[in-house]
Amino acid sequence: MRKTSLNAALAFAVASALPAAAQAPSAGNLEKLSEFKTTGTSMDMPTVPQAGAKAEAIKRNLAQIKLPPGFKISLYAIVPDARHIAVGPQGVVTFVGTRKTKVWSVTDRDKDRVADEVKEFAPSIPFAIPNGVCFSKDGFLFIAEQNRVLVFPAAEFFYEGPDVAAFVVVKQGELIPKAEESYNHTARVCRIGPDNKLYITLGQPFNVFAPEKMDLYKKEGIGGIVRMSREGKEREVFAWGVRNSVGMDFNPKDRTLWFTDNQVDGMGDDIPAGELNRADKPGMNFGFPYYGGGKTRTAEYKDQQVPAGVTFPQVEMVAHAADLGMTFYSGTAFPQRYRGGIFSAQHGSWNRTTPVGARVMFTSLKADGTADKTEAFAEGWLTSNGEYLGRPVDVAQLPDGSLLVSDDLAGALYRIAYEGR
Repeated sequence: MRKTSLNAALAFAVASALPAAAQAPSAGNLEKLSEFKTTGTSMDMPTVPQAGAKAEAIKRNLAQIKLPPGFKISLYAIVPDARHIAVGPQGVVTFVGTRKTKVWSVTDRDKDRVADEVKEFAPSIPFAIPNGVCFSKDGFLFIAEQNRVLVFPAAEFFYEGPDVAAFVVVKQGELIPKAEESYNHTARVCRIGPDNKLYITLGQPFNVFAPEKMDLYKKEGIGGIVRMSREGKEREVFAWGVRNSVGMDFNPKDRTLWFTDNQVDGMGDDIPAGELNRADKPGMNFGFPYYGGGKTRTAEYKDQQVPAGVTFPQVEMVAHAADLGMTFYSGTAFPQRYRGGIFSAQHGSWNRTTPVGARVMFTSLKADGTADKTEAFAEGWLTSNGEYLGRPVDVAQLPDGSLLVSDDLAGALYRIAYEGR
């Protein structure tokens, strides 16, 4: 399913571009697509309007966002329910996941740094919470759903039409046991690591799970991060003791995996802390459910013996800010102080007396690769009276070195560029 599949996909696209009649997404379509057959899905793919009153309202709200000197934020695209972002390695199209049933393709055809077209990706396939989107360096798009993983070997080539070369990495119902499916903590995130393996976060569904779940969750990697080959083989639990991570990335300098984690609810406004973690080897335990965030013990496990060797977070974020997507900045368009550091999104609190979050954070690193200082980079989506103008979810770097920020409340992607000297 590597270069042979990609070559076959390209050959099929050139030789077999056939018209199709309208047809709703069907579970059987995935099998057809993996055999390079048409599904009968309509070629008439509606686009999301990018102008009008909604766009103007979002632009007005962006005028409230505070950034360091020299930076500018602008509306890049209107993308309904925008969650995690995967920028195509060819720079042709950006894919955006959602917590609903759609994945969006976003294209800036004239390269004026504003999207011209937003339309549904692979509409012939029925998705279920396709939040996690990530690319391999050789152009394979992986989509991690609530309980399935698919791969699209030539997504940047096929995205124009409804039929897309698609293959199953993890079958429906096999990412986690079906009995553990929930409506809570369902947003998976994926990355291809420097070892060319697929990493996926698996949030456990409870606030704090009961002891009788412990053995099963350790075995399956629920409440942790699993890794496997790109074909879905050789699955193992890479990290555990993670309550609900919805953001991770690899430091290109030392190959360490960093990830955010959301802390336990209901313990008070100011505890426990949100987390930014660093894993420099497999098999590490990050403390949950014994710790609810940072070094704060949970009420449910306060009398239990903590396992030896628990790793505490590199950064303790403000409680309940909901730290989600993150990325290492590898570009050169931003000033030197930002290069090699971490940008991360805070979605904003939902159960705090005084709301916090709804901003983009920046964390610099020390020479040894550990965290140095964390500060607010872009903020203003949360007004002084506690109203959310937007809720950042993920951050991703465009080829020109600017930064994309997704917002699932406003349904938009923003672009942050440096225009100073």
